[in-house]
Amino acid sequence: MTYDSIPKTLNMMAVVKDRPEKGFSYVPRTLDTNLKNGEVLVKVITASFCGTDYHIYTYDDWARNRLKLPLIVGHEFSGEIIKTAPDVTEVKLGDIISAETHIICDTCEFCLRGEGHICENTKIIGVDTDGCFARYIKMPAANCFVNSKDVDPLLLSVQEPLGNAVHTLHHFDIHNKTVAIVGCGPIGLMGVDVARAYGAKTIIAIEINDYRRNLAKELGADYVINPREEDVISRVLALTDGKGVDVVGEFSGNKTAIEQCFKYCKAGGGVSLLGIPSEQITLDLAEDIVFKGLNIYGVVGRKIYETWYEVKRLIDTNQLRLKQIITHTMPLKDINKAAEIMGSGNCGKIVLYPGDDIDG
Repeated sequence: MTYDSIPKTLNMMAVVKDRPEKGFSYVPRTLDTNLKNGEVLVKVITASFCGTDYHIYTYDDWARNRLKLPLIVGHEFSGEIIKTAPDVTEVKLGDIISAETHIICDTCEFCLRGEGHICENTKIIGVDTDGCFARYIKMPAANCFVNSKDVDPLLLSVQEPLGNAVHTLHHFDIHNKTVAIVGCGPIGLMGVDVARAYGAKTIIAIEINDYRRNLAKELGADYVINPREEDVISRVLALTDGKGVDVVGEFSGNKTAIEQCFKYCKAGGGVSLLGIPSEQITLDLAEDIVFKGLNIYGVVGRKIYETWYEVKRLIDTNQLRLKQIITHTMPLKDINKAAEIMGSGNCGKIVLYPGDDIDG
């Protein structure tokens, strides 16, 4: 299939959440290739599995309250632009892109003042609209970020979650500082990698899973702490001469881990929060925040597009070890296997390859 022979519809295999229960279906779907103004058609090259996808797989309370079924899932991907709407000028046919997965309105007060990452009308692909776990997807051209041509394709789909890690750790100056990375799932592992690239003096990784603690160590963590075996607050304070860390990157969303991190963050330090808790958080506001003069930052997605350019810089200058974080690759048709591996915790990032083409 060539650029000038795209049919009006494309038949493809896709990962669909079509039942209110655990699991995904891998089924045929048809995509209308007519484009609205500002849209492009992308042939997916790689996609990657996210913790959000695992929530959808298990169909937990969040998924039940958020999703409208049926839905093609997936939101992290790279691909080739194979068709553009006539008015599209910012990208062109043949561009290899990754995508900002938050579709923003460009009209609310936050978008208009350059803070699209907190757009009040955000829609997320694979959550609010059909996603990328398929051979083809239509996207706003404004959400497409053109990749450097010499970057390994394996790395392209993980730029979206990498952007979460960069956003979390770029907010505070961590050069020559002591940093705690709390939770070493795939994005937390990226956080260890990013902290090392930014020149952190000491990196303390906190994680319950043996596999991920070992991987954090390989990626440059100076110390790794298992909260099930050690008192985290005491150990961190012992490692920092009783003063605590300069910056916390919180990736776990775990109630206890979040509450503890305010105890071992140094006075005047920063806590950057990405993890989403499922329980109420209790803090000693006076002792642990006010009297310490702490700075707290809530991380929402990626700054559009400031974070993306920072991600590109880190990748293009070979400052990261992403291939160590990508621990599994498999065909998209093995999506339920990928979900079970993610659920086990014995993995870093999982990259998926669409296949079983029906058209193209």
